[in-house]
Amino acid sequence: MKRIGRTRRKSRHKLSKSVRERGKISVNRMMQSFEAGSKVRVKLNGSYQKTSVHARFHGKIGIVKAKKGKVYEVSIKDGGKEKTLLLHPIHLIKG
Repeated sequence: MKRIGRTRRKSRHKLSKSVRERGKISVNRMMQSFEAGSKVRVKLNGSYQKTSVHARFHGKIGIVKAKKGKVYEVSIKDGGKEKTLLLHPIHLIKG
């Protein structure tokens, strides 16, 4: 059976921003840094599509493993399986 839609399908409310977050991308969020082993929350920024992952990972909590260039390698649990995501710091929040 043919697959319908792309990875951003049905993600209108997940990727939308609140009124106060709209506008230009924050430089502070873009330049933030994380230590290896620190906990982060995945909060996808819809206005920055580079290094964005599937919307199913939005809201998940993971652990930073390492930094690779400009992105961070984040390990999360999806079901019972551990997965590794490469995310730009604009998609991550401390905690």
